[in-house]
Amino acid sequence: MKEIKWIFVLFAVAAASCMIGMGIAIGEESLIGFISCVIALVAVMGFGFSAKAKMRRAGKL
Repeated sequence: MKEIKWIFVLFAVAAASCMIGMGIAIGEESLIGFISCVIALVAVMGFGFSAKAKMRRAGKL
């Protein structure tokens, strides 16, 4: 059985919450909220992919 990489679980939960926030912002008709959630989603996904690449280079994946 593979070991759970908790940092990736954290990134996944953060990205999902950004997507939920985008939906809430659309429902509330908040352009600022929507844009901030999109920016946060891009940042979280970028950090997640860069962390995965670093771990692969280090041989931890």
